[in-house]
Amino acid sequence: MPELHPLYLVHGDDHAGITERRTRLRTLVEGDGGGVELLEGDAATPAAVAQALATMTLASGRRVIVVDGAERWRKDDFERDHAPALDQVPPETTLALFAREDQRVKVAAAVIERVEKAKGRIVAQMTVKPWELARWVAEQAAAMGLTLDRAAAQALVRQVGDRPQRLLRELEKLALETAAGTEIDAEQIEERAAHSAEWKAYTLADALVGGDTAQAVATYMGVREQGETLAGLVYLMAKRLREALGIALRLQAGESGAQVKRSLRLPARAAERLVADAARCDPDTLRRALAVLADLELDSRGGAVLYADRSALAPLHDDTLALRAIAAITA
Repeated sequence: MPELHPLYLVHGDDHAGITERRTRLRTLVEGDGGGVELLEGDAATPAAVAQALATMTLASGRRVIVVDGAERWRKDDFERDHAPALDQVPPETTLALFAREDQRVKVAAAVIERVEKAKGRIVAQMTVKPWELARWVAEQAAAMGLTLDRAAAQALVRQVGDRPQRLLRELEKLALETAAGTEIDAEQIEERAAHSAEWKAYTLADALVGGDTAQAVATYMGVREQGETLAGLVYLMAKRLREALGIALRLQAGESGAQVKRSLRLPARAAERLVADAARCDPDTLRRALAVLADLELDSRGGAVLYADRSALAPLHDDTLALRAIAAITA
């Protein structure tokens, strides 16, 4: 197990990231035979933490006290009941404070100052804004010994999604597979990075646009096995089909394929494939496909409100409904 420091403060507005850090810490400690004590909710008061630090334990191995809710600590309570104890964390003990912040609730400045004074480790787990993700990905890659240009960073975000923790995991895998200092371009990212569920749903939609029944069925079954809901897939497929309809109408109006491709926010090869598939479809075909998806969404939710208006297919299993819709669209 990596060496743990006596004191940590993890705070910020990225609540999912904070939860993941807490879970990983607990798994790490318990997997190495250590003990974890959790104080949260009403039990996570400065006085309770001070008492836990002062309490002897007969457990062997590293003792980790996890405190979830430090954002609720008031300055006066903290300074009276707990602040002095931070300077004397017992041997073989780690105190990890977690504070989930938002616009109205911030961890008290006195807590940060005291952790700094005690030479604790402070981690600011902040949500990355969508427009900052590519730059953030490039910075994280550099810290791992990789070089990603802006196009490569944007390609990773498109394929993996916008969750920082998933992006970090993907960068870690790339770092393990790649020699330090290696430059990675967008094409390599497209080939090597794991596709997000959203990306795979778009792959499914592209197969529908292209009339590739086998690819559509295989992709659908794959994302369903990963636990993706039919409702989410229908939304993403319909979104892609509407994009394809818009492209088909633009091409019909006289725009060139190159003009349309340049306007799409997609990797070059994906944009080229979508434009080519849309060019082979007439707008009416795509409109009918959208109508099939609308029926699929209605039937998968039990059908129309009035029983008499419900489709005869409404009682069927979601996957049966979806596969019938795929067959109808790609016929």
